[in-house]
Order: sequence, then structure tokens, then C-alpha cells
Amino acid sequence: MDSSVYVFAEDLRGEGVERVLDRVSGYGVSGVTVGAVHHATRDVTPHGLSRLTVRHDAAHFAAPPDLFAGLRLKPVAGHADALDGLRDACAERGLRLHGWAVFLVNATLGARHPDVTVRDCFGDRGAPADLCPAHPDVRAYAAALARAVARLGVDSVVAESLHFGPFRPERSFVPLGPMDAYLLGLCFCDYCMTRAADLGVDAEMAREECAGIVGRVLDGDAPAQGEVTRAALTAYAGPDVVAYARARSETVTTLVSEVASAVAGEGSRLVFVDSTGAVKGAADGLPTPGLAAHDAWQLGIDLVALGDLVPGFGVLAYARDAARVADDVGAYLRSVGKDREVRAVVRPGHPDSDSADRLAAKVRAARAAGAAAVDFYAYGLAPHTVLDRIPAALAR
Repeated sequence: MDSSVYVFAEDLRGEGVERVLDRVSGYGVSGVTVGAVHHATRDVTPHGLSRLTVRHDAAHFAAPPDLFAGLRLKPVAGHADALDGLRDACAERGLRLHGWAVFLVNATLGARHPDVTVRDCFGDRGAPADLCPAHPDVRAYAAALARAVARLGVDSVVAESLHFGPFRPERSFVPLGPMDAYLLGLCFCDYCMTRAADLGVDAEMAREECAGIVGRVLDGDAPAQGEVTRAALTAYAGPDVVAYARARSETVTTLVSEVASAVAGEGSRLVFVDSTGAVKGAADGLPTPGLAAHDAWQLGIDLVALGDLVPGFGVLAYARDAARVADDVGAYLRSVGKDREVRAVVRPGHPDSDSADRLAAKVRAARAAGAAAVDFYAYGLAPHTVLDRIPAALAR
């Protein structure tokens, strides 16, 4: 079974390429998925050069000038030498190399160019890290970035956040139900509204409905209860809002198609990672009931359409329960097609896996459900004692 370990550029810089790859090879995996482009975050790193690592929005390679000439958005420069020697070192150990890139989460670019970020139903641009996939400058940037990662000589470009993002307030002392939060997270920038209108949607009516509903909750009305489903959203917000939400899939599908073509043009292949699994279960490994494949539409993702365009998919199987991992993998395969490569991404330790047996059970479940690969997230975030569970999990 194919497999890899996710590795950050800071892991390679802090511990050294040779040392990290020697450890990864010892886990019995067949590859490494390296963070070539990442977003800003602050992580506890138990065996890193620093025990608390501050990551910045950055591309950890020298951006090819020909790809970004004339583009308004350009990669934020990171550690340009972080991946030096990595490809050859992987080849020496018989490891495949996958280039992992976070595309549309970038607060640095958002702060420099606020107009390329999402705009909510009130007209606010309150999510500076969320680049809108409908904006032409963002789309051009994404295609060029994909080409740049592919030119690193990777076996695949693993694309994270190549879709609309979820609503992520840092604080809210107003209780928002899931549907209220969803409405507040919809983008109503000019490009999104124009695309929806071109599909026959009354975009302005949808915006007004969202502003009215969320505004009343912010004024003290009781929030909506229950999970977000199309039926519940229709009853709560009306058909114009649901039609607007559906229209977002055209934006994402065409963007992913452009990126997949760009990657293929550089001799590599795209693996599309849907963040829905993380939205549902990242915090505690106890995802809400709806399967990720069934809820992906909320981020503008049409898995059936993407199944005709993309060769590989990453399923963020962030769940403690092995049966849930199997259910998520199975639902993805039914959506994208049995001939597509589906890679289950699991966390070998906290909060999903409290033992080697639990991790092994999830790997078995993913394999039995039809996953072509299991990837482990992530080297720098887990203690060595946790990473040492991987060989046994793959062997069982």
C-alpha cells in the first residue's frame, strides 16, 4: 500500500534533510509529502529545533520568474534553501516526493491586497487570510503556484485549500448556529456575485437574505440549530441562498481544472485535498455526523465533477473511530469514482489515535474501504514515540 509522511520545511531545516529522511524511511512508508507552501501558524513541535515553531505564510523555494511575471499576486518568500537536496536524497532512499501546497489561505497576501479576499453579506472583508477563488488574480496565482511546485520534480502536487474556506472567527460572544455561521461565511464579492448571476441566480436577493438572517441573530434572535444540509438551509434561508451556495461549485470546479492542467503541463499530477474532514473533526477527532464527502458542497466542492478532472484525492480522515474512517473513504470513492486514487490522511497520535492498536485499526479500515494510500500527518507535530507506531500500523 502506498503511504507517506507529511513533513514541514522547518523540520528539514531544523533536523536536517538526511536525518529526517532516515527516520521517515524507517517507518516503512513509500514517500514523503513536504510542505513547499504553507500558511502562518504557531505549532508545538516536540522534537523540532524550537519547541514552539512560528510558521509564516511562505513558499519555501525560489519562485520561477517566468511563472509570476506580470502577475499581481506573487508567493511570499520563505526559506528558499529548505528543500535543497531533498529530491536526490529521496531518490537515494527509494522514497517518492510529493509537494504539498496551501493555496488560498494567506494572510500576508490578503493584507497586501484586501480586494482579493472574501467579502461577507454585510460587505465586510473580515477574513484577510481567505483568498477568494473567484477573483481572477487569485486564480492566476494558483495556477502559477501549482506549476512552480510541480517544477520541483515532485511525483504529485498535493493541493490544500483550493476551494472556499469555512467561517473561522477567533472570538464570538454571540452564539451562532452552524447555519448562521455558514451564511456569514459565504462570499459576496463582485466576482462571486457575477458568476452566480451568470448561472441564473438572484445573487443580490441571496445577499439580502443572508444579511437579514444573520443580522437578526446578531441583534439577539435565537440561532438556528442543527447541521447544515441543503434541505435545512432551504427552509431557513430560502431557495435563492441555496442556489447561490450551489453556484460556488462552478467557481471551484473550474479553478481546480485550471490548476490540474497546469500541473499536468509540468509533468506531474494533482492530488486535491478537501478540507471538509478537518472542519468536521480537527479539534477532537470526533467529527459531526455527516460524512465529509456529503458535506463538501459547503466549501464549493463538487466531488462528482472533480472526479472527471483530478487523478487523486486526499481525504482528511480526522476521526478516532475506525468505522468512521472507512465510511469517509467509501463515500469519497462513490463520489469521485472507483478508478480515482483516494489517499486517507490520518493522525498517528493526539487527538485521534490514543494507541498503536487504534492507529492500526484505522489503517486497516481505510485499506478495506478502498483507499489506495494512507498518509500520516505530521512528522514535526508528533513525538517520536507516536511516529514509531507507523511501521506496525502499515504491517498489519
